[in-house]
Amino acid sequence: MLNIHNLSVSFQGEYLFEEVTFRLGEGDRVGLVGKNGAGKSTMLRIISREQEYDTGQIATDKDIQIGFLKQDIDFVEGRTVLEESYEAFELIKKLEKRLEAINTELAERTDYESEYYHDLMVELNEVQHQYEIHGGYNYQGETERILMGLGFTRADFNRITDTFSGGWRMRIELAKLLLQNNDVLLLDEPTNHLDIESIIWLEGFLRNYTGAVVIVSHDRMFLDNVTNRTIEISLGKIYDYPKPYSEYLVLRQEMREQQMAAQKNQQKEIEHTEKLISKFKAKASKATMAQSLVKKLNRMDVIEVDEDDNSVMTLNFPVSVVPGKVVVEAEDVKKSYGEKTVLNGIDLLIERDSKTAFVGQNGQGKSTLAKIIVDEISYDGKLKLGHNVQIGYFAQNQADHLDGNKTVLDTMIDAANEKNRSKVRDILGSFLFRGEEADKFVRVLSGGERNRLALAKLMLQPFNVLVMDEPTNHLDIKSKNVLKEALKRFEGTLLLVSHDRDFLQGLTSTVYEFRDHKIKEYLGDIDYYLEKRAVENLREIEKKDPKVKAKPAATKDTYKDQKKFKSLSNQLSNIESEVNKLERQMKEMDAELAADYEKTSSKPDFFDGYQAKKKKVEELMSKWEEVSEELERYS
Repeated sequence: MLNIHNLSVSFQGEYLFEEVTFRLGEGDRVGLVGKNGAGKSTMLRIISREQEYDTGQIATDKDIQIGFLKQDIDFVEGRTVLEESYEAFELIKKLEKRLEAINTELAERTDYESEYYHDLMVELNEVQHQYEIHGGYNYQGETERILMGLGFTRADFNRITDTFSGGWRMRIELAKLLLQNNDVLLLDEPTNHLDIESIIWLEGFLRNYTGAVVIVSHDRMFLDNVTNRTIEISLGKIYDYPKPYSEYLVLRQEMREQQMAAQKNQQKEIEHTEKLISKFKAKASKATMAQSLVKKLNRMDVIEVDEDDNSVMTLNFPVSVVPGKVVVEAEDVKKSYGEKTVLNGIDLLIERDSKTAFVGQNGQGKSTLAKIIVDEISYDGKLKLGHNVQIGYFAQNQADHLDGNKTVLDTMIDAANEKNRSKVRDILGSFLFRGEEADKFVRVLSGGERNRLALAKLMLQPFNVLVMDEPTNHLDIKSKNVLKEALKRFEGTLLLVSHDRDFLQGLTSTVYEFRDHKIKEYLGDIDYYLEKRAVENLREIEKKDPKVKAKPAATKDTYKDQKKFKSLSNQLSNIESEVNKLERQMKEMDAELAADYEKTSSKPDFFDGYQAKKKKVEELMSKWEEVSEELERYS
């Protein structure tokens, strides 16, 4: 189906991969893995013919069709979900237009006996036949099936795509690819924006896909459930095994051990032969034998052990100051968007040095409560932070907020202060941005490299409480392990939102399950929680409650083409910031008035200023309700 032979690609004078050869055939479901920046996305772009390569050859069957799901997508504004999805059927849409034109012309003409009218009838019959052959009478039902499998409801079908967040628009693009009759599917991080139910549905779809599939993913469970072959890009080479990822790791390790044993035996043989050569050289009668041994050594193929790319980031989270015993205390916290209740009656107590996991279905309020704790969104009820609490926050879409036009180094320098600016290069080095890597523009970084940079920025601020929302998105498997070990060593308080059981194992000691607008506490690790819920894994929990189904929700994904959604989100954020600022100023004025009423009240315009601030808050809250209601339409 598709053959790649001696493919080489270099970047800034260094090879991403050199003289790589492999073949894709029908039924191959390949997991393309490797560390961040190894060249996985580049390989997909080359296979899809979107990027040139330096040397080598790519041979394909005639008329092969390749579908490519990229991390960044562009949409035509103004189309509904169905209209955009129907773009997958280019030929059918052309045939539909021709059928409409023919039928319109036939309805208007009256020269029934003419040759032209007869030709139109013949063409109508032919076009109808082609329309039927290419699935024209079935494509709409198939489109709805795929969209619903990816989490859309029928109510979403006629909504404009502009009103959806970037994650949901990515699902539309995925639906289009799955609807096309492609011979090869290239999927770059397809699970990043999918909830668990949709991931499970996609796994089933891909397992039954007859063509070839190449998947770049750092979700180990997804790879194990879908793939039957693993290709790893490491240090410019590829390692290709007909096994899913976990089995591949075992096989590759066994091969390296065999290579090391063979290399050791060969080295002994070489040393023994060299001793004989030295011994025989000194004797004329043995000179011929010495020459023979030299030739034998020259003919010997030296056994090499496959190199492992063990370069990983160095990560430690230092605690700034020791906070009070109670870090976060929440009482009857509620959060709604219009009529949609997300959280209701939440009571929560998080103590110093605890490590807590938030788990549950998408849309149940995990990220919402995290944002409330870090004071990013408004809420009803009471929430108090403890004495000396300093929060470090890693948001789910943290990497999306980086400026693509800045270099890695400039990004860090701009975020640093006078005390830590001199340490910027050292911090970047520990996150694998060394030498020329620091001068790369952010826009050319892979998703995982952007996440590493976002983590590096986090190190520039003091904190003793770390709130992380899905921090492993885009991180390669080795980087995930480094992050996990760093969080284990972290001596502060950790609050972690994640779906990843492997990542959570051994990391947290308390689990809060989010369900039906409430939370339930489990005093144990993730395995204890799963045991109590009597299930094998997080996926089963999220499958057990079909009544709670994630709806397309407006998030803070910052795709360039989300102008409307981004504008509303920014408005809401700015209003909340302004209200918080004014309320703090009013509290300060209240305290000033209570401390010395006579002196304060005698100040000119004191009460006028207070009333003006109060009126401004009321106006802003009214505006907040309007923007919030408009934003709710996209939820």
